[in-house]
Amino acid sequence: MDRQLAVVAASYDAAIEGGRRGDDEPSPYEDLPDYITSDPDYPAYATGIGVSASANDDIREALAPAAGMKFLDLGCALNLMFNGHDQWPSTYYGVDISAQTIDLLHEFAVQKQLPIGSLHCGSIHDMPFDDGAFDIAACIGVLEYFAADFVRAAMVEIRRVLKPGGLLAVEIPHIGSGVCRVAKMVEAHIGRPGLFNLSQQDFETIASESFAVEKKYVAPNSEAVLYILRAK
Repeated sequence: MDRQLAVVAASYDAAIEGGRRGDDEPSPYEDLPDYITSDPDYPAYATGIGVSASANDDIREALAPAAGMKFLDLGCALNLMFNGHDQWPSTYYGVDISAQTIDLLHEFAVQKQLPIGSLHCGSIHDMPFDDGAFDIAACIGVLEYFAADFVRAAMVEIRRVLKPGGLLAVEIPHIGSGVCRVAKMVEAHIGRPGLFNLSQQDFETIASESFAVEKKYVAPNSEAVLYILRAK
């Protein structure tokens, strides 16, 4: 678990550092080898390149952020900057394993004078927040990198920091889909191998220890499955 956390952190740190330097290089998601781009499922995968699931309208509609709510963005990446989270009426809190990401978000929040809560560099399976601190949370594009032991630990920790009845939007890979298979190849190629290998049923069994399923969004050949879960 620790080794995989370090691999993911280093990869995202390098991406932020490259952006700060102004590296004039194509996105790693677009400059891919032939064995990936010639895959029959690559065209379907490529239609989603550059489109962040964190900006999904279904997520905002389901979580219904409102003034007075505390929202926790788990594995936040740069959602505050690029995916409209700075416009949510709830108070924003972010957690990410990449120190470079958190530093950049701090700079952005100060520059824009955003009234956010806090930004924390660390893993979502071990967070410094009080029990029941948050009303709503989202965990998008994170669990794909980790195996079952981490997934279980993360879900327990997320439940701990959510209020009873709080809502969580969480995304997992759509194992068995061609687009998901290509996505795993791409992530491995750019240095972030995806270790998630749970079926939807297996994930739901883990989640059911702490959450009830409110909604489930899944398309036949989609890259990911989106759940809206309610904390028990």
